[in-house]
Amino acid sequence: MELYRLTASELSEKIKNKECSSVEATQAIFDRIEKTEDKVNAYISLSKESALKKAQEIDEKIASGETLSDLAGIPVGIKDNIVTKDMLTTCASKMLYNFVPPYNATVMDKLEKCGIVVVGKLNMDEFAMGSSTENSYYKKTKNPNDLTRVPGGSSGGSAAAVSAGEAFLTLGSDTGGSIRQPASYCGVIGLKPTYGSVSRYGLVAFASSLDQIGPIGRSVKDVAMLYSEICGRDDKDATTAVREYPNFAKNLNGSVKGMTIGIPKEYFGDGVDAKVKESVMDAVKVLENAGATVKHISLPSTDYALSAYYIISSAEASSNLARFDGVKYGYRAENYESLTDMYERTRSEGFGDEVKRRIMLGTFVLSSGYYDAYYKRAKLLQQQISAEFAQAFSECDLIITPTAPTSAFKLGENIDDPLKMYASDICTVTVNIAGLPAVSVPCGNDDNGMPIGMQMIGPKFSEQKLLDTAFSYEQLMGGSIVKIAEL
Repeated sequence: MELYRLTASELSEKIKNKECSSVEATQAIFDRIEKTEDKVNAYISLSKESALKKAQEIDEKIASGETLSDLAGIPVGIKDNIVTKDMLTTCASKMLYNFVPPYNATVMDKLEKCGIVVVGKLNMDEFAMGSSTENSYYKKTKNPNDLTRVPGGSSGGSAAAVSAGEAFLTLGSDTGGSIRQPASYCGVIGLKPTYGSVSRYGLVAFASSLDQIGPIGRSVKDVAMLYSEICGRDDKDATTAVREYPNFAKNLNGSVKGMTIGIPKEYFGDGVDAKVKESVMDAVKVLENAGATVKHISLPSTDYALSAYYIISSAEASSNLARFDGVKYGYRAENYESLTDMYERTRSEGFGDEVKRRIMLGTFVLSSGYYDAYYKRAKLLQQQISAEFAQAFSECDLIITPTAPTSAFKLGENIDDPLKMYASDICTVTVNIAGLPAVSVPCGNDDNGMPIGMQMIGPKFSEQKLLDTAFSYEQLMGGSIVKIAEL
């Protein structure tokens, strides 16, 4: 078997046992990228020289008998809104076309200590605003399972790279489904952690109260391994929780016996494709046959969640993106007549249409006379949605829904219809609004062979239970629910 086809956990064992080297694995990934990247467009930038140098260092440490992390020597891709020292970090925007940070995000410091090998920075929707990775300034990423379709977004590059065998693991970010929805479209596994479990220091902010960094991989154990290394309290991020976290990968338990699974009717109604409903419910039946109990529940505010999400996230984006003004770093317009004119021209030229649309929407809902009518009501609905989840979890251990209402749509199909594009997030935004953890796992294919994802949602800090359930499903389905796309 070619090395790039291994899961990260399988590769970790081979590197530790000296059956292969990190250099060999890293070279295998770059060979795969050379073969497939012109079709997939998953990466914005690559760091081959530094990656091979890091891999060599890991191999030397292993040869000397040093005890290393399970992730040591594993080639990993990083979404391009996660700050990486001395590496271009663009957020897929013209606004940051030349930004090379002088510091690392906290997650990058943690992963460097683990000895991971950074392959490069992955494509995304500009400033994480989008559901298809068609809003990137640089390129449009394609779904490796069908190059005429989108990979999802905004972490489309992160999901596509794993699906195409261009990385063993990747990091994405999730504001309203941006890890889970592309994981569903590309047929891989993606975890959106509990808000506050992973430091956001060094994550270029879209909506600060909703953003969360998380892992994407080809097996549940891979995802658990990466999450175990990035979670934890960080003094640089006051929103991180003060608590102890287990080693999620080592604690994986494949039993669902006695577990109660909630099925909310609102996630299986109009707008959700019949094949998606069928595939998710077939997967639920697999868990039920393994000893889980199924309970039908209701989350009545779900119908209003999408509106609340776009009001809250756009309001925060309006504030967060005010820093990109052409003064200190990034793009600056060449021709201007005054300071105000420079601001206007820089932001008009530097931001794409979707980013400008959300800045304008956010500024509107925060403006005098409209704050109470829109933003305040959205925040009240956020409390209501959180309360409904809390009530549901008093009756259920976890909730299962589709990850997305359809499988991946065609490139260009929805790009000119923002409302239709936003609707692809209907199943995922409630999780961010309530600050909950959720994982998407493949559970079938549509009539065109495109992957369908099942979303498992748990109470805050229930990642172990979620990963255990996903692991159980993975084992019940034969141990491999992710297939590398044949390109």
